[in-house]
Amino acid sequence: MKSMPAALRDYALQIANHEMGHYVVARALGFETGDVTLKVTMGLTHHGGASITLARSISSIEAMKEHLERRMMVLFAGAMAQTLLSKHSPKKHVNEQAAGVILKGEFGAEQDYAKIRELRHLLRNIAYPDTDTASSERITAELKEITDRVWLRTQQIVEALADTITGLGAALVDGMVIVEQWGRPADTYEVVLTGEMLERLRSVQAIPSLSVWA
Repeated sequence: MKSMPAALRDYALQIANHEMGHYVVARALGFETGDVTLKVTMGLTHHGGASITLARSISSIEAMKEHLERRMMVLFAGAMAQTLLSKHSPKKHVNEQAAGVILKGEFGAEQDYAKIRELRHLLRNIAYPDTDTASSERITAELKEITDRVWLRTQQIVEALADTITGLGAALVDGMVIVEQWGRPADTYEVVLTGEMLERLRSVQAIPSLSVWA
């Protein structure tokens, strides 16, 4: 939106990339997806969301492990996508350090990180059924191995689909409109891209089906 102040647009693009990171990686990994929403204020606060259907048939332990890994990857993808440069460049890379700060910091992704911490424990419990709860060092090492592996695969997917993510992020911001507020200055921009609208986009239709494992 041309009338949006430059600093606010830059901020909105980061958050839009975050939400589209969730959306694009979810689709690539086989989740059903819906609306993507974004709201930002002049004070650089935001609220965003990407609707993802988590209900699915799981008939084996292996299917459960794969589902948990897929879900962790979708959660990691938001923070990673937020670090992608929106400017046109030959190659877009995830800034791993910045993504870690976003996940663990005060940028609105702490709920993603809380879910990841829960899911990796559940995944480890399934993967290592002979756990000795007194072996804290071993448990910590197993958790790290799982987290590092899922993180790396997520990074590979986000970087492979970076142009799609940032392109959809820019489209999301371009659709933002200022919201009229009775009795006080309007300072909030918002947008909703419905699942149906997104489904019609060629870039969404072209998202490949990818596996958890490279």
